[in-house]
Amino acid sequence: MLAYTYIEKGKFALVEKPKPVLIEPTDAIVRVTMGSICSSDLHIKHGSVPRAVPGITVGHEMVGVVEEIGSGVTNVKPGDRVTVNVETFCGECFFCKNGYVNNCTNPNGGWALGCRIDGGQTEYVRVPLANQGLNRIPDSVSDEQALLVGDVLATGFWAARISEIAENDTVLIIGAGPTGICTLLCVMLRHPKRIIVCEKSEERRRFVQEHYPEVFLTTPEECKEFVLKHSDHSGADRVLEVAGAEDTFRLAWECARPNAIVAVVALYDQAQILPLPQMYGKNLCFKTGGVDGCDCEEILNLIKAGKIDTTPLITHRFPLCEIEEAYRIFGNKLDGVIKVAIF
Repeated sequence: MLAYTYIEKGKFALVEKPKPVLIEPTDAIVRVTMGSICSSDLHIKHGSVPRAVPGITVGHEMVGVVEEIGSGVTNVKPGDRVTVNVETFCGECFFCKNGYVNNCTNPNGGWALGCRIDGGQTEYVRVPLANQGLNRIPDSVSDEQALLVGDVLATGFWAARISEIAENDTVLIIGAGPTGICTLLCVMLRHPKRIIVCEKSEERRRFVQEHYPEVFLTTPEECKEFVLKHSDHSGADRVLEVAGAEDTFRLAWECARPNAIVAVVALYDQAQILPLPQMYGKNLCFKTGGVDGCDCEEILNLIKAGKIDTTPLITHRFPLCEIEEAYRIFGNKLDGVIKVAIF
């Protein structure tokens, strides 16, 4: 089967690999019907994910059909359409029982698929700990509707949850890429007083304005002044940093009011500086990733109920054999791309 593979820093390639087989009783084999490209895949390619293992098949955003299950798998059966969680987790360790599934202590726990073990930019994938990692897709929900559930939508849902958003809050979201927009959709479910999205790309600001006209928009250059003008307490009550650009971490804490919560959702290519002398007196609470992606069933129910729709984000579609072109467009942000579907 064809599999898009991490060869070395700076190099991915489409290669032939054998179809995966069951290894543990809790494994499932899933035939991938649709996948996507995530910014985290680009971080692997750039060498920014030290735990990524050369030789693995990349990709952790996928949906598919269960082909085979181990003897310990009870929540899905062959033939079920499923989402695949970006994280695999045991559900039994201290961290899992407290909802911190990103820190699962199982050897296959946390972000394994497409990072430490073979992922989903291929035809078939082995999913460890499948009882926790797979969720049945409701019959009324299409593959495209469910495609982003296991990663960027789970990330946005988690980010909104840990930000403790209240109805009187002004919420600033920095970044309107795929994860930023998924975060926006999940913040909107909490009905804060106002939402401000800061995005440097005029094209993406137009996308937000077209699809979510109730949202305030600004640019990084104007953000601090704009937030001061459109907030009640000298800054945003909640800041969600989803851009991961060179200056956006600093922008996040500078735009926060004293005693605000700053949720750092982004993954950075470079180390960030926490200038404590300059921050003294702001009394900020920082919350950082990675995502605890254990809300997929709830998210699928929200999609089924019509409360979340990520299909406008899927702007481009490519067959697996053209994945190099898909990466070129996605990686260089060409042709108005937001998300790419691979089938």
